Amino acid sequence: MAVTEMPESKCDVLIIGAGPAGLMLAAWMARCGINARIVDKRSTKIFSGQADGLQMRSLEIFDSFGFADRAWKEANHMIEICMWNPGPDGVVRRSDRIPDVPVGLSRFTQIVLHQGRIERFFLDHIKKHSNPPISVERAVLPETLSIDKSLCDDHSSTSYPITVKLRHLTEEEATPAQSNGSEVRDGLFRSNLTDDDTDDLIRKSQGKEGTAEIVRAKYMVGCDGAHSWTRRQLGFQLEGEPTDFIWGVLDVIPITDFPDIRMRCAVHSAESGSLMVIPRENKLVRLYIQLTEIKPDASGRADRSQITPETIIKAAQKIITPYKLTYEYCDWWTAYQIGQRVGTNFDHSTRIFLAGDAVHTHSPKAGQGMNVSMQDAFNLGWKLGLVLKGICQPSILRTYQSERRRVAQDLIDFDHKFSRLFSGKPAKDVLDESGVSMAEFKDAFVKGNLFASGLSVDYGASMLIAKEGDAAEQGDGTDVSSSSKTRVVGKQELAKNIKMGMRFPSYKVLNQSDARPWHFQELLKSDGRFRLILFAGNILSPNQKSCIDAFCDSLSSSSILKPYLYSTIQILTCHSAKRTDVELLRDFPDILHPFDERSGWDYDSVYVDDKSYHEGYGDAYGNYGIDREKGCAVVTRPDQYVGFVGEVGGEGFKEVERYFGGVLVGSGN
Repeated sequence: MAVTEMPESKCDVLIIGAGPAGLMLAAWMARCGINARIVDKRSTKIFSGQADGLQMRSLEIFDSFGFADRAWKEANHMIEICMWNPGPDGVVRRSDRIPDVPVGLSRFTQIVLHQGRIERFFLDHIKKHSNPPISVERAVLPETLSIDKSLCDDHSSTSYPITVKLRHLTEEEATPAQSNGSEVRDGLFRSNLTDDDTDDLIRKSQGKEGTAEIVRAKYMVGCDGAHSWTRRQLGFQLEGEPTDFIWGVLDVIPITDFPDIRMRCAVHSAESGSLMVIPRENKLVRLYIQLTEIKPDASGRADRSQITPETIIKAAQKIITPYKLTYEYCDWWTAYQIGQRVGTNFDHSTRIFLAGDAVHTHSPKAGQGMNVSMQDAFNLGWKLGLVLKGICQPSILRTYQSERRRVAQDLIDFDHKFSRLFSGKPAKDVLDESGVSMAEFKDAFVKGNLFASGLSVDYGASMLIAKEGDAAEQGDGTDVSSSSKTRVVGKQELAKNIKMGMRFPSYKVLNQSDARPWHFQELLKSDGRFRLILFAGNILSPNQKSCIDAFCDSLSSSSILKPYLYSTIQILTCHSAKRTDVELLRDFPDILHPFDERSGWDYDSVYVDDKSYHEGYGDAYGNYGIDREKGCAVVTRPDQYVGFVGEVGGEGFKEVERYFGGVLVGSGN
């Protein structure tokens, strides 16, 4: 009997894992028009449980793709945190209230919505924008991986250094086992209390004819979770240690007399452990409950057979005494052992990358797992897309590890402190050195919320970030420095609050042509384009007008930038003169509002920092720390992070040109 040949195919990017990180990466591939495949070993998407918190930065990212409004409408909004601690009599009482997030950081606040809905938003977006079409191939997992190292440095269109054998599973094989004796869906199969089943699935399906195929890829991204098959194939490690803290999670509709059940709460009991309350959509509440009576065994891992919804709710009832707490409906449950680990490497030869839980694991109570995972992929996706399209130099891919591993290290340090403060026993008084100070806990909570918002991320110097200083020190130690020929350092003092290396902050500005107010950040869509933002200053001043005219003349004649204008570099202008004294066609060079024979002038590229009829004054120049007369030039990357700040006069244009010279193909080293 003849052996059937195994089918073979090629793709630009192969994504392993269709959780939030994998879908974020697929969204970028869709927006950039990349030939990508995304596979997942499970038979269906998530329908309940798993991650649920969406931080402010994640919502800004969703808005840049165009679906933040869907999450915003469906979710529960987190407004206030209540602290509950034992009083002198040992009984828990409300000791403090604070805002859930610091006021004024973003146009969004934190919301809570289960992971299944978030995956649905991504899937709809990918379906709408992908050409060629990208859809999640379920019940498919990788079996073998080989890398032709001789091809890794060849980034031409014909180089496919990665070969993966994929195995197609039956629906029964791809459906995870649930815990015995529980009718409620659980997430233990994804928990760190459970061994990974990938190798077992491969063994069971091997030898079945017609279930395997060979894929050759230019790049591969492992978004396959804490047990990452991809990471194991590369021989990379997660560094860190587990703790003895075991926590259970319940998604229930609670029946309780606890007064703050619809607030986010941190509850410390005197002797029975701690609990976090997260009010969810559709009357659900997520309870994170410390299981003080369950301890790790000699192997360092807790016996998960001891953990059921019944044991978890009993632990919660002890913590919350004297208040009553029970439920009739449980939507989902799981348990986990707190541990903080970060990967030694985030990429292999800038060809295979790891994102999300595959390279960092930590406790979920700060709402960081899904958010940081998506932001890993948001950082990597546009870089892969623009390199594959021949727009950006392949050297920018080295910045992924430098930028995101440093974020992961900071996250692990934060979570290490935060989870121990949360899991520790409260101090009985100021002399109790073995207990946790509730004042210290509150301080860590407040500072942690700023970190958890995602808005404190600060990327180090590289060819993409024109900062002063040592690139390796500011990142994770990876060498991402530009050559001396292309190295440019911006002038941060010209826009004191638009920090190079941080996301572009948002204040209200008005469209010059129709007076409609916009949050400036709303204009920075995730479509794969850099933005050259010209803060034109007082355009009615003759001296400033001549500076702007000269800048635009240089822009229109630049051999480096002209081929990329509008398609890869969008120009946005914001001036500071009085809107009603300014005319778009009279006062601004054509390049700032280009003419198209079919659609006429561009009325959506020039804005003004002026008072709105209905929404007041955004004072963008004041809030950004920019001189209202002289202005400045700002470059943002396709992920909204600020790459460069410089002058609009003098040598300003040459510095902008040098910045892009270190990034764009055909203009660099």
